[in-house]
Amino acid sequence: MEIFYYLVFGGLGAVVAAIELSKNNKDRTNTSPAFNSFKNNYLLVYSLMMAGDWLQGPYVYYLYSQYGFGKGEIGQLFIAGFGSSMLFGTIVGSLADKQGRKRACVTYCITYILSCITKHSPHYKVLMLGRVLGGIATSLLFSAFESWLVAEHNKRGFEQQWLSITFSKAIFLGNGLVAIVAGLFGNVLVDTLSLGPVAPFDAASCFLAIGMGIILSSWTENYGDPSESKDLLTQFRGAAVAIASDEKIALLGAIQSLFEGSMYTFVFLWTPALSPNEEEIPHGFIFATFMLASMLGSSLASRLMARSSLRVESYMQIVFTVSAASLLLPILTSFLVAPSQAKGGSISFSGCVQVLGFCAFEACVGIFWPSIMKMRSQYIPEEARSTIMNFFRIPLNIFVCIVLYNVNAFPITIMFGMCSIFLFVACILQRRLLVIAEKPKTEDWTTLKERDTEAEPLNI
Repeated sequence: MEIFYYLVFGGLGAVVAAIELSKNNKDRTNTSPAFNSFKNNYLLVYSLMMAGDWLQGPYVYYLYSQYGFGKGEIGQLFIAGFGSSMLFGTIVGSLADKQGRKRACVTYCITYILSCITKHSPHYKVLMLGRVLGGIATSLLFSAFESWLVAEHNKRGFEQQWLSITFSKAIFLGNGLVAIVAGLFGNVLVDTLSLGPVAPFDAASCFLAIGMGIILSSWTENYGDPSESKDLLTQFRGAAVAIASDEKIALLGAIQSLFEGSMYTFVFLWTPALSPNEEEIPHGFIFATFMLASMLGSSLASRLMARSSLRVESYMQIVFTVSAASLLLPILTSFLVAPSQAKGGSISFSGCVQVLGFCAFEACVGIFWPSIMKMRSQYIPEEARSTIMNFFRIPLNIFVCIVLYNVNAFPITIMFGMCSIFLFVACILQRRLLVIAEKPKTEDWTTLKERDTEAEPLNI
């Protein structure tokens, strides 16, 4: 079955290359030299930040197991990371709107470097501290950088349509190419050079430090609502009012939580799904194949978003439907294909079918990221962008913590079925968002702030 992996990887690589090489003028947008310089600077920083993140991912569980911790203790460490992202990350991320997005991005670098340093210690409490710091950093990674980009893009007077170019390229590079290279580089450090499982974390610190240097030397500061009298609680209250008052923002938050919750659950499930009888599968190569599928998705997204006549809200309904169907494959194969009782060996036929389905899901992930970024730039008010984006992550982190805590309580088919249902619900909500997208906002942000100031404090 080894030839199967190469065929899938080679096929995806050929399709990605064909899409990129066949782009014509309709697929490209004419931009200015100033924008290209700005875009390239951001893409360099974002790629370095994602390299620091991707280098750690494949070795976190392995490092903890090497320190002698069992599955239960490792599960607690992972829950601490997502819990930290939900609690502390939401607060720190929201401070970016008031204290500055550039400062928040630098804070991400420092926090994640400190988290990497804790991996040198085999002590459980130190590793727990590292997970807490990592959770805070994750919230900043997925809010502060995008908030800085959107604000700086608008401040410099670039066309709104050009944002789509930066979003799609960022996902193509940061969530695709960089992920593949980081996985291979980590493999060289740990296996080829035998530097140990801590080596990728040290390498991640170096990439983060380089990125931080570029941010400090070339980025300017921008803010959300710099009002001196606005404390953190008022920011939270204002964000809650904005979400409750604008159905488009609420729908966007629900869609994001449903999709990302399913995506993070898939991360925990794909390995046992492909090796139910302890089959020997090349985890690193399969991971690289998934990332190549994600690159395919981001390439498709760049073409879709280059067409001004095609609305993001329209084609995302198809994306959610395809992603929901792809995660139904483990359930279908369990009924249609007789399960093998033999232990070990190579991947089964049903496993091969699932790999193809999972590649389709990862392609949907590649389309999702730049598309959701585009919709957030349209619907979320600039003054509270980071705060609202971190609000969206609260239900996501609660969901992932619940899944991690109960991952052994339900059969894997039930878990995939639950994810598929969530994605179908996301499709329905996306349809609703499309219907109301043309309606004007009932109140702008200034009106909401004035009403919020005069109203009694909300119980959040």
